[in-house]
Amino acid sequence: MAKGDKKGALFAMKRKKLYETEIDKIENVKMTLETQVINLESASQNAETFKAMQAGTNTMKKIRTDVGIDAVDNVMDEIKEEMDMASEINNAIAQPVDPLLTDEDELLAELNELETADLEAELLKPAPTPISLPQVPASKLPALAKDEEDDLKKLEAELAGL
Repeated sequence: MAKGDKKGALFAMKRKKLYETEIDKIENVKMTLETQVINLESASQNAETFKAMQAGTNTMKKIRTDVGIDAVDNVMDEIKEEMDMASEINNAIAQPVDPLLTDEDELLAELNELETADLEAELLKPAPTPISLPQVPASKLPALAKDEEDDLKKLEAELAGL
């Protein structure tokens, strides 16, 4: 564009303004399309989630119908019966077969007698060496000063209040 060409400059500025307006329109359309894509993806995910939740609910209903509370109660009763039977078998297997085994209560009584006898023998033994104790002072303890005596009384009063 030549210097001093006002018409040409004005025309170029108008064209620039038109291009800027067109760019704004295109950007707005692009934003609208992107928003629509996001909303469509979200709606699609919601539909899939709904289908999955519905399938889960239907499956749970079928399982509940097939299993039912009576069937569960029956299975639990059978399990309890089998566990009781297994416990009885374990107890039967654990029974001693040796007729020479004595009653456990008799053995415990005999053990207590032995322990008592050992304790009595220990108590009847003479002390190995006399215990040396410190000498008791023959003089009277010094009297407390008046301040110390007052502090001691305050402390005793506080402790009594607790």
